[in-house]
Amino acid sequence: MVKGPGLYTEIGKKARDLLYKDYQGDQKLSITTYSSTGVAITTTGTNKGDLFVGDVATQVKNKNFTADIKVATDSSLLTTFTYDEAAPGLKAIVSAKVPDQKSGKVELQYLHDYAGICTSVGLTASPVVNFSGVVGNNVLALGTDVSFNTQSGDFKHFNAGFSFTKDDLIASLTVNDKGDKLNASYYHIVNPLTNTVVGAEVTHSFTTQKNAITVGTQYALDPLTTVKARVNNAGVANALIQHQWRPKSFITVSGEVDSRAIEKSAKVGFALALKP
Repeated sequence: MVKGPGLYTEIGKKARDLLYKDYQGDQKLSITTYSSTGVAITTTGTNKGDLFVGDVATQVKNKNFTADIKVATDSSLLTTFTYDEAAPGLKAIVSAKVPDQKSGKVELQYLHDYAGICTSVGLTASPVVNFSGVVGNNVLALGTDVSFNTQSGDFKHFNAGFSFTKDDLIASLTVNDKGDKLNASYYHIVNPLTNTVVGAEVTHSFTTQKNAITVGTQYALDPLTTVKARVNNAGVANALIQHQWRPKSFITVSGEVDSRAIEKSAKVGFALALKP
């Protein structure tokens, strides 16, 4: 297994997961079943107020090859074919979404002990070309993420960042939106035995001269139950409790309160994921 810097998307990912993952403002139900041949079928439905959205996803695996097909309530069909270890450290991905004729793309990911590269090209006459690369090791990583539109000749985005990992802490700094936004994040494991973690994210916009600050924490009540909380400088506080009531099956209840509009009702979200 490669123990390198990973891909660019992993810079700051631990802090993002701590601060944003699993917080749910809607009601969501996900059920996964497996056939005798190993085909996985996942049905997901989400109630967003007056709107209900859902999808059915099918996954087929055969050695290093994986096929994913997802049909959604908006009549879209997403297909993704992945071939892992096409060569040592190399993964090839082909995806397309019907009826969007411009959604098709080919992606290659390469992981090395001292580098991580991801590049994709749209399957159109004038494609969007994406490239991200990271160099370093499992302690220090420096990378960039670029997207270029060959039709207009413009960069869609140009980002750069680095991360530092040492024992129980991870710090990262990224420059996004073509240099307009500066993002710094911090992730610290306080107590591994209770999975106690604290984290923070600060974003500064050079255009608006505004800052966005979010701090959060998590704590394991027991090996199967975790609580999380976060608050931002806009006065919005969130909390959740997640329980694994059987292997791979989770129930999550979350809430949100806006301290600057305390007269409004708190938002409550619920998610249930069932797997055999």
